[in-house]
This record gives sequence, structure tokens and C-alpha cells, in this order.
Amino acid sequence: MNRQAITRLRRICLGLPEAEERETWGIATWRIRARIFCMWSTTDTPEAAFWCKAPQGVQEMLVEAAPERFFIPPYVGHKGWIGVVLDPSVDWYEVAALVRRSWRMTAPKRLAATVPE
Repeated sequence: MNRQAITRLRRICLGLPEAEERETWGIATWRIRARIFCMWSTTDTPEAAFWCKAPQGVQEMLVEAAPERFFIPPYVGHKGWIGVVLDPSVDWYEVAALVRRSWRMTAPKRLAATVPE
């Protein structure tokens, strides 16, 4: 599942304007103009996972509503980032929406306006 999951996540991330992948800290990170908007999880979970930015208040809402799917990641969790578990039943449309929102939060305003929410 990990190889398939990172392949699908990579496709979602790199499908966004000006997105690029860089290996940082030994893991895949996806960036817009050198700023990270998504990263492969560094946690030691059995399932694949990724981290991305979320608007204020969303982290708490998601983790409380579905703790089996969402978690507060180390290092960036205090900044509102969310961790998302990519188990076999993951909703890839939801993943794409979360990644797109994170990208929009990171991209310059004019560029962000080119991608719908």
C-alpha cells in the first residue's frame, strides 16, 4: 500500500500549478515556490500517511471526528497541520481536496486563485 499510496499522492501534488517534489529529511516533500504544502509522513505507523496544512480549527475538528483517519503530526502539528492515514479504504477525492486546500494556503494569492477550492 505504501508504494501505491505515495504514487497517488505524488500525482495529486504534482498536478497542482508550479508544484515540485524535493526530498528533505529523507522523505518526499511537495512545495510551491520552495514552501512545503505537503509531506510524506515520518511517523512509524503501519499505514502510509501524509501531512498537510489546514485552516485554523480544522485540525481539531478532523481529529476529533475521525481519530482513526486523522492525527496531529509531530513538529508541525502545533501550527495546525494535519496527518492523514492512507489505509486501503481512503477516499482519494478527500485526499485531493485536503492537498489542494493546503496548496492554496501556501501558494501566492494570485496563483492560488487559479485553482478552485
